[in-house]
Amino acid sequence: MTTAPAPTAFIDALRPWMTQCEEVLAAVAGGHVGAVSGPAGDTLAAGGKRVRPMLLFCASSRHDDDRAALVSAAAAVELVHMATLVHDDLIDGATTRRGRPTVARAHGADSAIQVGDFLFARAFAELTHVGSPLAVSALADAALALALGEMDQQRAANDLALSVDAYIARCRRKTGALFSVACRLGAVLSGAGDEAQVCLAAFGEHVGVAFQIFDDILDIAGSPAETGKRRGTDILSGTVTLPIILAIADEPGLASEIERASRGDVPLLPLCDRLAVHPGAVAARERAIAEVAAAVASLDGDVGDADVSALRTIAAGVVDRFA
Repeated sequence: MTTAPAPTAFIDALRPWMTQCEEVLAAVAGGHVGAVSGPAGDTLAAGGKRVRPMLLFCASSRHDDDRAALVSAAAAVELVHMATLVHDDLIDGATTRRGRPTVARAHGADSAIQVGDFLFARAFAELTHVGSPLAVSALADAALALALGEMDQQRAANDLALSVDAYIARCRRKTGALFSVACRLGAVLSGAGDEAQVCLAAFGEHVGVAFQIFDDILDIAGSPAETGKRRGTDILSGTVTLPIILAIADEPGLASEIERASRGDVPLLPLCDRLAVHPGAVAARERAIAEVAAAVASLDGDVGDADVSALRTIAAGVVDRFA
């Protein structure tokens, strides 16, 4: 097994690539009608982990000849992610994102719809620069999966009988699809073969599912300073997540408490405190760690010229961030 590089070395190696990606994102967000470019710029300025561009670069050969295409593709993937955040915050009624007012909160629902649509459109416009119909098709499929995942979530709102399998399927669509396509695009634009594309796409999907599970645990266990949003947001919006599913399976009486908290009939924070240390949250974390292990196992196949050590570092970082 290849030893993963030290985190500082890993970040230093990617810095020039990430800097170029940020430059493209800034150029895409700005220079348009202020009604959309202003809020789009604010969304960009709020930052983020930029995990998806990092995955794309690490799944590629990072040859200078491919640099322009890879940077455009990385920016396109991040723009789709930004668009979904703007729309999801509107749908969920969220008021803050990364400690800042959401677009819907700051500028209204109509603006959030327009800004999200703008970012989606700019993502595909940017991706056409790479000259690969396969790349455009792959990102379109991922965007469709995201939309279907959001529909899954809305249909399952307040369904405290939701199964683990249904939840995981939703995670694959809502989060795993974009992680997966980021890795696949890195392989495609570096000329990797079909097997490498499949292995790297599988890696990305597993990492994305793990990321979502950990994020859902943080919703009940993390502080607003960590998450940039109020604790228990998922409960208030009726979003049923893995720690909740597993807690109810272990203690069925919790279902009525969660339902009452979602209506505001009982205090939310004491319930979050209870769920955060519940065996259900522990079991959810174990499932996320298993997804990370499956991701790492996907790298045992032919992955072309991908930076396997860096990808393993990212996978380990998903666990470390939520430790």
